[in-house]
Parts: sequence; C-alpha cells; structure tokens
Amino acid sequence: MRNLPVRMARWSAARPWRGIVGWFVFVVLCLGVGISVGTNEATTEDFRIGEAGRGEAIAAEGGLQQRPVEHVLITAQPGTGKLDIAAADSAAADVAARMAELPEVLSVEDPVRAAGDTAVRVTVTMKAPEREGKEHVDALLEQTAAVQGANPSLRVEETGSPSISKGVDKLRGDDLARTEMIALPVTLVTLLVVFSSVAMALVPLLLALSSIAAAVGLSMVASHVFPDNGIGINIILLIGLAVGVDYTLFYLKREREERARAGGRLSPRAAVELAAATSGRAVVVSGLAVAVSSATLYLADDVIFSSIATGAIVVTLVAVVSSLTALPALLATLGMRAERRAARGLAPRKKEKRTGVAGPGRLTAAALRPVARRPLATLVVAVLALVALAAPVLGINLTDMGRETHSRSIAAMQVYDRLNAAFPELKSMHQVVVRADADRAPEVTAALRELAADVEDDPRLSGTSRVTSSPDRRISMLQLQVPHYVSSDEAQSSLQDIRDTYVPRTVGRVTGAETAVTGDVARYADYPVHQEQKLPLILGALLLVTFAMTVWAFRSVVLGLIGIVLNLLSAAAALGVLVMVFQHTWAEDLIDFTSTGSIGARVPLFLFVILFGLSMDYQVFVISRIREAALRGVPSRQAVIEGIGSSASVVTSAAVVMVTVFASFAALHIIEMKQIGFSLAVAVLLDAFVIRLLVLPSVMLLLGEANWWPSRAVRRALQGTEPAPRPLESVS
Repeated sequence: MRNLPVRMARWSAARPWRGIVGWFVFVVLCLGVGISVGTNEATTEDFRIGEAGRGEAIAAEGGLQQRPVEHVLITAQPGTGKLDIAAADSAAADVAARMAELPEVLSVEDPVRAAGDTAVRVTVTMKAPEREGKEHVDALLEQTAAVQGANPSLRVEETGSPSISKGVDKLRGDDLARTEMIALPVTLVTLLVVFSSVAMALVPLLLALSSIAAAVGLSMVASHVFPDNGIGINIILLIGLAVGVDYTLFYLKREREERARAGGRLSPRAAVELAAATSGRAVVVSGLAVAVSSATLYLADDVIFSSIATGAIVVTLVAVVSSLTALPALLATLGMRAERRAARGLAPRKKEKRTGVAGPGRLTAAALRPVARRPLATLVVAVLALVALAAPVLGINLTDMGRETHSRSIAAMQVYDRLNAAFPELKSMHQVVVRADADRAPEVTAALRELAADVEDDPRLSGTSRVTSSPDRRISMLQLQVPHYVSSDEAQSSLQDIRDTYVPRTVGRVTGAETAVTGDVARYADYPVHQEQKLPLILGALLLVTFAMTVWAFRSVVLGLIGIVLNLLSAAAALGVLVMVFQHTWAEDLIDFTSTGSIGARVPLFLFVILFGLSMDYQVFVISRIREAALRGVPSRQAVIEGIGSSASVVTSAAVVMVTVFASFAALHIIEMKQIGFSLAVAVLLDAFVIRLLVLPSVMLLLGEANWWPSRAVRRALQGTEPAPRPLESVS
C-alpha cells in the first residue's frame, strides 16, 4: 500500500496522455454500463421495518397491502362564497367516471361530502404497488385538470401519496440544481485563491465532477445488489464534490510544496512522485477510512442507509482512483507544458523560492500561539466549549419525518392541507392485521368488530372503521381512521393503547392467530425505534473501524484512541447545535424552515458515520505531516507545531470547500436533507478549526513521545538512533 501511490503516479506521469484518456474512458464506460443496466429501485417490501413492517407483510400475503391512493377534492373557488353542491356533485360524478376508465386505476369510491357541504371528494385507488404510484399518476392528474377546465366556477384539485411524491422529486431536483449553482462557483473561487492559477483551480473541480459521473454509473450497477431508494444521487453529489476536491487539493498542494522546497530543480515528474509518496498515501488511507466507515451503515438493516452507504463508498473510492491516476498525469502535462513555454521564451521561468517547510499563515500562527504556550489550558477551554455545544443532545427528539413536513411550495401539499381540513379522518390510520387458519375467520372477524366497538367512542379516533378479509379468509384487517397527524400525541398514544390494551383483549385471545398493528402511525413510530436499536451496534463498529484505521496508518494505539475521542466530541457538538437550531423556532427565518420540534431519525446516524470518515481526511493528513517531521528527528514539540502549521492552509481550504458543499444542502426544502447539510457543515467547521487547530495539537503536545506508542520508528528518530528515511527510499 505504501508503494502503490508512487507506482501509479510514476506510470501516469511518464505516460500522461494515456493516463488522462484512460481516466475519461473509464468515466464513460462507468456511465455507459450504468445506463445500460439501469437502476434497481427499492420496492415497498424493502422499506418494511418493525411491527409495522411485519403487519404490512402479512397484509400483502392476503392481497390487502396498501396501494397508492389519490383524492380529488372539489371546493368553491376562493372568494366565490358557498360551494354550489349540485355543481360539485356533478363534477365529482364526472371525475369518478373518467378515473374508472383509466388502466392505472383499481377502484373508485363513491363521492363523499364534507361536513356542512363545504367540499366533495372522490377517492381513487391505483393498481401499482404503493411506492410506484408516482410513476403512473400523470394520467390521473390529466383527468382532474380536464374536469377543472370544464368547471371553472369550482376548484377541482388532486392530492395523495403519488402526486406528493412526484412533487417532492421535482422539488429535490430543482434544489439540487440550485445547490450546484452555489457550490461550484464558490468552490472554484476558493481554489483560485489557494492556487492563484485558473488551470490549477480547474483540475480539482474537473476531477471531482468526473468522479461523480463515474460514481453515478457504478451506483446503478451496485443498485442490483443494494436497491436504490432515490437518495443515492444526492449522497454522491454531497460526498463526491467534497472528497473529490479535498483529495486533489491535498495532492496538488504537496506537489507545489515539493517544487518550492527544491528551488525549481525538480522535474515535473519527480515532483509528482514526491507528492505521491506523501500525500498520495494519505489520500489512499483517507479514502479507505471514509469507505470503511460508510460501510458500517449496512448494519442498520435499512434500505435508505444501504443506499447512503453505497453512494458514499462508490464515489469516495472513485475519487481516490482519480487522484492517483488522472491527477499525476494532468500535473505532469501542465508542468511539462510550462517548461516548454519557458524554454521558448514565451513565459518567464519562475524560480521557486527555496523553503524548508511550508509555514503557517498569520491566522494559524495566532491560533497556535496559545496552544504552544499553554496546551493544558487551551485543551480544557476548547473541550468545555465543545461539551457545552453538545449538551442539547440530551434533549433530542428523534422522529421519522412524516408527509406533513414536506414543503408547501409543492402544489399537492397545499391541496393536502385543504383535504385534511375538510376531511380530518384522512390524516392517518391504524391497521390491525390478523393471520389465522381459514376456519377461524368468523372468530377473527368477530374479535376485530369487538375491537372496533371498543374504540368507537375514543376521542383520538374518528369512529370510522372497516373490516376486510383475503379471498382465502386467512388474513383479516381492521382499518381505523385517525383524525390527527402521525406525529401528534393523540395518534401516538392511540397506537400504544391499541397495541398494548385493545389488541390483547380482543384478537389477541384468538388461538393460533398472529397479530400486528401497522398503518401510517405505526410506520412513523417504529422507524425511530429501529434506528435507536441499531445505533449502538453501528456506533461500536464505527469506533472500532476508526481505531483500527488510525493504528494501521500510524502504528500508534494512542493516536487511535485520540482519534475516537475527538471524533465523538466534534460529532456530539455538531448534533447539539443541530438540536438547538431545528428543534426550536428561533432560527426558522434565518434558515427558511418550519420546525417540527424534532430531528429526523436518520440524521444522527448519518452524521456520525460520514463525519467519522471525513474527519479521517484531516486527521491522516495532519498527523502524517507531524510524523514526517518526527521521523526527520525533529523534537516532538516542534514536530507538532511544524506539522499543524504546514498542513493548516490545506485543511482550511479543504474545510471551506466542504462547508460550502454541505451548507448548500442546508438550503434544500426537504427538511431531513436540510438537517443533514447543516449538521455536516457545522461538524466540518468544528473539526477543522477547533479540533485540528486547538484540541489535537494540545493533546499531542501534552503527550509528547507517548503519542507514538507502541511504534518504535518515531521514538528512535527522536532519540537520534535511527536516520530519517527519504520519502522515496522504499521504492527506489
């Protein structure tokens, strides 16, 4: 592994055009193969979790599974006064007739009037599986639009899971396009400031974008093993641009530093090889760390996290390959072209100023000054500040983000609100599913009717119920309408009582019957519980992976333990800030969101896993610089200050790029993606500017040579008993 980056760089630098063309052929092939095999999208079955998922599976066995449902709502036009009920009934009959003729439609219910005749609705059930309704809903929307055109005095509109999902997908696409318009220019400006060269600034961006393209194609192939739930592309863009630019930035900055150190006497190929021997290895280790950390998400046993893990792993590994193959070729080509121009007198040849090691900037030097003078005091203050930021985590409220949290900029969500105001019983539902032998069907049906009678006067329910059975009479289901949103206390407490009280004393007494309570409310309740159960397993695996990767990279158990503690500290602080902002209303206008009083159940797990991986980028790069200095025999104290100082500009630049990318996702309308983008932006800021500039150097200054235990190489170098190795000694 130590020699691989140099060998790859040497080959690419010696044959630059082969390397460049080969890379872009690879990208085209990845896209071509991906498009040819297509994306294997997750099905309804892939999302089943907990008791709710078990109930869905039982219902599906009897053909009673949920199907996509659309509601056509007919009301008076705004400002026209009372609804003309005769005209509304006529329009509803027209809607029902039109919908019944569509091949996409399974059934159409009779029109229903709202209390006070303020609205009329027509409920349409589609044939497609529940999650595929959005792909077939256009035909229904066209018929609704046609009825609206024929009845201009009425407001005829449609909503439901399919039309809302279609609107969410469109909004997500528009949001992603907007984030690209923000992130790409800011990233380019940042790189122009870092390199003062248009060509050098374009190289990281070009490789990052091409890596994203290749990863999209490969993720399509991977979806046939790990089904894609639709979020994979978001993750590839989110992680790909960040790590793609970072890895290239690490490599480019080191190549320029080596040329500066040599005073212009190095050939472009030699400078590329030196960069590969140092930063190239750091890129490989960092990339593997991100990939392995992301892989722990597979332990969540959840199709959403599987999609996240697949996207993150694929794009990270592709970004590593691009920085080890195409990047050396591009750098060698640019370097040789500059030399030819200088030789022909077309451009003055600049003689690089000879410097021993890149020094810290003024801001970095100012930050390191108190660290060097009083490391213990700096450590205590920084840690206390991070702990204070993490404190709100103790009050975190995790929930699954229900349908009602979607942005009202989606037209179907506006209709959704009007529908629920007119027909509150449609807000959510419980489904009690029972599987028993066919000869017990009468007993099961009687028990379900008894349950319905028991809850008929419960104010938390609407009193509306329906019992259905499968054709073979083995599966029966009681559906209870709930006039409250799934997140409400009324909906949640009613679910708990049905599961703990009503079911056991009714259908629970039927011998040999298997029961489960599913439905909208149960799905909402069971998902966070599932995540909380998986969190210790994933977090334990994540800590183990982080520790193992650090020990493998630096042969130090102490640094492995330090890495775990610092990552936990920064992740907890970022999560605490997230809770402060999103569980309350004070920041709603600042970040353009409506607080749900909760954090998405997926956010903490995603934050911990991705942050642990990305933190390894900085940790590997920074500690590698410290270790290089220590191997040269530089005293421990000086090695820490020198390593932090020489890497600070790269870490700062990389952090600016990452924060820009993540912060652009905080502008999304999808509340959970907004929370993920915000928390990652905060986490990277804290990690780069507090952990790496204050906490890490303070700890390493206090520990001294103990940092490297049990490795002997650094201690021998520090004691002057072992010569410092040359960067390319292992491959010469």
